[in-house]
Amino acid sequence: MSLSAYLRDNLAAIVAGALCCLGVAGMMAALGTGPDATVLVPCFVAACGAVALGIGYVRRRRFYAELARIVEDLDRTYFASELVDAPDFLEGRLAHEALEAVGKAAADDVSFHRQQAESYRDYIELWIHEIKTPIAAAHLMAADLHGETASKLKAELDRIESYVEQALFYARSTSLARDYAIREIGLADAVRTACKKNARYLIERGAVPSVEVGEDVTVFADASWLAFILGQIVVNAAKYGAAVVRFSAREEDAGTSAARTVLEVADDGQGIPAADVPRVFDRGFTGRNGRAQGSATGMGLYLVAMLCQKMGLGVGLASEEGAGTRVMLAFPHDRRRKDAL
Repeated sequence: MSLSAYLRDNLAAIVAGALCCLGVAGMMAALGTGPDATVLVPCFVAACGAVALGIGYVRRRRFYAELARIVEDLDRTYFASELVDAPDFLEGRLAHEALEAVGKAAADDVSFHRQQAESYRDYIELWIHEIKTPIAAAHLMAADLHGETASKLKAELDRIESYVEQALFYARSTSLARDYAIREIGLADAVRTACKKNARYLIERGAVPSVEVGEDVTVFADASWLAFILGQIVVNAAKYGAAVVRFSAREEDAGTSAARTVLEVADDGQGIPAADVPRVFDRGFTGRNGRAQGSATGMGLYLVAMLCQKMGLGVGLASEEGAGTRVMLAFPHDRRRKDAL
């Protein structure tokens, strides 16, 4: 609160005080008290009024400045009343009480919607686990079928299973709970698991994985989450025309606090238009290639970014249209040790 704003707010009181001083001066002159008293008494009254205004300004300025600072720093402004002491002037106390009432109502509303979201997430997870049973049964029945129709049926079942798994990981990524366990795992094993899980799709699309990751390379991550992340990247590569999907690992900044293992997944597919690259990790973004395919959901790479963020991994993408795409996953060394403890 600035001094000018405070004075404008108290303009009526200032004008009334000035008129009061003029009235006192007039009465003093009419009573014949002499020029010194006629000037001194109104000046004393004006000085008292100025001191009262100054004290009021200091008290209010301290409260409103603290409130503005806390509101600016807080992500959830409805907690502001809990961090600001109740002031000792009437309108400040009324404002503080109003803040408390609004904050409580907002906190109750947030809690209610959070409970609803958690209940819905729990239902989705339960439904996903239930739907896996008929999908597994359909896989078993389709295993005895042969021919082109059977192959198409098996491919569609794989697609259904992939979408169900995507929904499961999306539900988990929005949870406040930590639904993953960081463990030391072999990076080559994780890559092979992802490729094996999506083998039918890779064969159907004519994409061949090439694993150039040493058996001794280990990283700290959740095994199922990492397999899902790599599966989304592999499926994307195959979907957009890759003939070879190459996995390679390297260590960067060894011996420093920024040391990390970087897994690069490079393909020779159609690549991504330069204008679409900055948005590939946005939720629901399909881009020009996705719209051309017609079956893209824009959720695969979004989930990759979300799950990497949850596990403290770095993720980046570089692509050149017509020349292929590279996706990099960075596993920090110092972070992985802390998460494993």
